[in-house]
Amino acid sequence: MENNELSFQVNDLDFFYGSFQALLGINLEIKSRSVTALIGPSGCGKSTFLRCLNRMNDTIPGARVDGQILLEGEDIYAPNVDLADLRRRVGMVFQKPNPFSKSVFDNVAFGPRVQGLVQGKNHLEELVESSLKNAALWEDVKDSLDEDALGLSLGQQQRLCIARVLAVEPQVILMDEPASALDPIATGKIEELIAILKENYTIVIVTHNMQQAARVSNETGLFWLGELVEFSGTEDMFTNPEHELTEDYITGRMG
Repeated sequence: MENNELSFQVNDLDFFYGSFQALLGINLEIKSRSVTALIGPSGCGKSTFLRCLNRMNDTIPGARVDGQILLEGEDIYAPNVDLADLRRRVGMVFQKPNPFSKSVFDNVAFGPRVQGLVQGKNHLEELVESSLKNAALWEDVKDSLDEDALGLSLGQQQRLCIARVLAVEPQVILMDEPASALDPIATGKIEELIAILKENYTIVIVTHNMQQAARVSNETGLFWLGELVEFSGTEDMFTNPEHELTEDYITGRMG
């Protein structure tokens, strides 16, 4: 069944770091409960765009946005937007795993506690367990919940960071090169997890790895020098791209 529900609608988005324009007139629609991959060479704007989706760029001095990003029809750059709530609804997983130097349990419990989502000890324990299960990590850590998360392998740490995002019940998960620091086996586990998570969440992933984009995503966008060159179904883009630049990039002739 085709999914026609939209999560994000981006209209004429420009983004500036001071006087430097990093994104130029971006228009695209991101479907709910699907995986959208953003590809392109380093410095082309894909991570900048990703961080616009939960306003992470707001923390950068001189950053400025023109245009519109709608999340389920609401402008996320409107003056009355609650940033903490936006970042709960639109969670982020970074390139390098960044667990806190706390127990595995406290890493996952941190967000629900801060956000006031906890209704007692039993509820918190259930929330931590379900988040770890949904991140395919429960079997690895169920007997070591009190141990420091920094003792986990890198792949386990990244799945813990995903569990931490899931614990605050987001709608969207942004992933910025989530497997680039991982070995092939750990990368495979992250990709398997993405396939499961898209049943319930909208996922937007930035990746340098075109094979990964082809494996995990439903739709793909190619960024080039701050512009969105092409955006289409992943299979179409990789087998029958509309633009010569897309074909050159995908085949390795350019980039």
